[in-house]
Amino acid sequence: MTASEDQLHGTAVDEIGRIETRGVDYIPEVERHSTPRELGYVFFGTQLCFGIIVLGYLPIAFGLSWWGAVTSTLVGLAIGSAMFAPLALLSTRTGTNSAVSSGAHFGVVGRLVGSLVGIFTAIGFYALTVWTGGQALVEGLNKVFGTPAGRPQLIAGYALLAAATLVVAVYGHANVVAANRFLIPSMGVLLLIGVIVLAPDFTTQGTGAELLLGGYAPTWILSAITAASLPISYAPYVGDYTRYISGNRWTQRQVMLAGGLGMFGGCAVALTFAIYVATTFPADTTDWVAGLVAASPTWYAIPIVLVALAGSFAQGGLCVYGTGLDTSSIIPSLKRVPATLVIGALGTIAVFVGTFVSSLVSAAAAFLILLIVVTAPWLVINVIGYCLTRGRYYAQDLQVFNMHPRVHGGAYWFKGGWNVAAMAAWLPAVVIGLLFVNTTLYVGPWANAVGGVDLSFISSAVIGGVIYLVLVRLLPGSIVVPTEVSEATDGERIRELMATQRTVSNRPRVSDDAADQAVAGDSVTP
Repeated sequence: MTASEDQLHGTAVDEIGRIETRGVDYIPEVERHSTPRELGYVFFGTQLCFGIIVLGYLPIAFGLSWWGAVTSTLVGLAIGSAMFAPLALLSTRTGTNSAVSSGAHFGVVGRLVGSLVGIFTAIGFYALTVWTGGQALVEGLNKVFGTPAGRPQLIAGYALLAAATLVVAVYGHANVVAANRFLIPSMGVLLLIGVIVLAPDFTTQGTGAELLLGGYAPTWILSAITAASLPISYAPYVGDYTRYISGNRWTQRQVMLAGGLGMFGGCAVALTFAIYVATTFPADTTDWVAGLVAASPTWYAIPIVLVALAGSFAQGGLCVYGTGLDTSSIIPSLKRVPATLVIGALGTIAVFVGTFVSSLVSAAAAFLILLIVVTAPWLVINVIGYCLTRGRYYAQDLQVFNMHPRVHGGAYWFKGGWNVAAMAAWLPAVVIGLLFVNTTLYVGPWANAVGGVDLSFISSAVIGGVIYLVLVRLLPGSIVVPTEVSEATDGERIRELMATQRTVSNRPRVSDDAADQAVAGDSVTP
């Protein structure tokens, strides 16, 4: 039996305290032991770390008061979570992660778009998590014990958190879920204590800083878009957890509600806490972590250290786990664990570069806006594709790019592994979205087209979705709508495909079009 065929058989390890042995290969129904509740735990608990909490400081830094910051944040989170939730369904039907699942709509090679978006997102959020966690650790210990808080100590703090998060990521799915289940009550109590401790200094007036974009409405909208980018940024990772949820045992409504509410609830708690804390800072404060430590009594620095340690493990572990998982499918010779370590190393390098050469507030704001412009149309295209296929997929045909040796063809081969309809929708959507971007680090040429209101996210999402809907009707074969298939018949498809591939490889070389036709699966135009 070949390595590729072995993906269709046997069971694998996914237990607390043991290293997960599955990669992005198809998760059989018998191994789908996770539940929607666990999905909610993951995306609620993951937000309770300083790498996410600190993002709540952005509306205050933009010049908004308490009410402007909170309302814009909650509206943005509601929009972002509503967009995020439907994508949770995709991997319950495909049995693999989000990037590989996107091959059903972008093509089995075109799924690299999702992989690259995931890598970019993971490195950025991992760096932000280790960056803020390390700073909180060092400054908290300095306040309690008087230990040094210079550059050598920061480097040591970053290294400690990076190593800890990598351990969680290497152990895999069940351990990431367990870490987040623990975090929700423990971190929740520590944050609640912080609210009580800082209550005497709370004010609804904000810091009095000038509005970033000059007017209230443009600045409020920028804050809402920044908040919306947080749930949407998790789109490349939701399939890491829903691939272990059975689409037969749980309803679509249960999965979407768990993912959407878990995401909204966790983000709302984290960002609202940051806004609350920021109102207690002096007007000249530019660093949220340092401001929190300075504003807190000495004894509360101990909970700050605990949040820095425990919270960073889960968030950093989630980012690196998902991207390591996907990287191992792009480079088959690089297994999940080594791939996870490589991504962790890149993220750690980004920490050291970022902390010494850039402003945290400016970098975080620009990163989130650019991220949502790239991710939103990718997410919308996949959700539309899911609706058009009615959630039906040839799961094994999605695996051809991940096999070693790689197999060409299958139902999602389209044109050389790329779906022209999806790519022709995603690329212009991203380009147009970037033209509207308005951040402190980059301003697009159309940024002031509507009085400074940032239309980057809205334009990229809407344009990507509209173009895709038009093209799937104009280009035959752009949507594959399977008949009902079972695991047994789906497994037979890939065996037949592999046999066909071996036969084709032994024939005289023919044109790419002829080869594509020889191995492509049936397509149905909606």
